[in-house]
Amino acid sequence: MGPTLETSRLTLRLPREEDLDGWAALMADEDAAKFIGGPLSRSAAWRAMATMAGSWSLKGFGMFSVIEKASGQWIGRVGPWQPEGWPGREVGWALLPTAWGKGYARESAQAAIDWAFDALDWSEVIHTIDPDNLPSQRLARALGAENVGPTRLPAPLDNLPVEMWRQSREQWASRPTG
Repeated sequence: MGPTLETSRLTLRLPREEDLDGWAALMADEDAAKFIGGPLSRSAAWRAMATMAGSWSLKGFGMFSVIEKASGQWIGRVGPWQPEGWPGREVGWALLPTAWGKGYARESAQAAIDWAFDALDWSEVIHTIDPDNLPSQRLARALGAENVGPTRLPAPLDNLPVEMWRQSREQWASRPTG
């Protein structure tokens, strides 16, 4: 059906219908959803989750559901993403606030970027980040990406302020780890 990635503390797997409670909680949380389109109702969160699941069928990739191994709980979504009109091949992330500050975003993003370069043979990865989203900027910088300036997302997101962070496969391979 699709890949499953493992880190020391996390499992990254394709979205499943059973993930809806976590997905809806993420998208209902004002702070967590602020920079990923804003809060959504449960039914709209289901449609967003179905969009991610559909991306796997249409493109062969999409964001993974992130499962905390210790608890078995769904804690977020991370992974490759490139909807029609997107400014590049992105690896994005969004985690529930209960998972913030534990290094899970970095751990899961590293696994997803490795997979994008290795399995998808991407030559570059971008991250589209709101200029006010300082935590995501810090993570992008920690992952080795560079801010290359403003970009535009396709409608209906074309009025959102967004900066593109980018790194090549070569930059990823030569980054300091640890």
